[in-house]
Amino acid sequence: MADIAALTRLIEPEAEALGLALVRVALFGGKSDPTLQVMAERPDTRQLDLADCEALSRRLSEVLDAADPIEEAYRLEVSSPGIDRPLTRAQDFADWAGFDARIRLAEPIEGRKQLDGRILGISDGIVTVELAKGGAFAFPYTALASAKLLLTDALIKATAPLSTEGADSIVKEG
Repeated sequence: MADIAALTRLIEPEAEALGLALVRVALFGGKSDPTLQVMAERPDTRQLDLADCEALSRRLSEVLDAADPIEEAYRLEVSSPGIDRPLTRAQDFADWAGFDARIRLAEPIEGRKQLDGRILGISDGIVTVELAKGGAFAFPYTALASAKLLLTDALIKATAPLSTEGADSIVKEG
């Protein structure tokens, strides 16, 4: 299987050249049906439109074809992180403070390995979450296995699309 850190080093400058921030690079599916997933966003809007996806996909296809970092045939998937996005960078815990998340730790801390709660922020590498049950809980960012935002009304309101082009209909409530 390909080295994700090496793939990230190859992909990140290409995303940045298009004014995009890389959110995640992952390889799924094993040797039988691998998919290289690249998530990116515009730093100012936290969104990615279809034109951005197309431009990044074309650029990455050329670079990856030339470098050939993955031995087997694979599928390239370029996308936005979506509304219930993964939290993959330390900065995400500052950017998304006030929103609910599901967090998995690599190893249990104080008997907890999965946390559901509101992100309070990050300071000096320590993430703090207000747990749905149990008060504030702090852990080192380096202990993180995975995290993602949870779909809530507040998140939906905060991440409304900048453009409704291509949508069948947009219904505004309240």
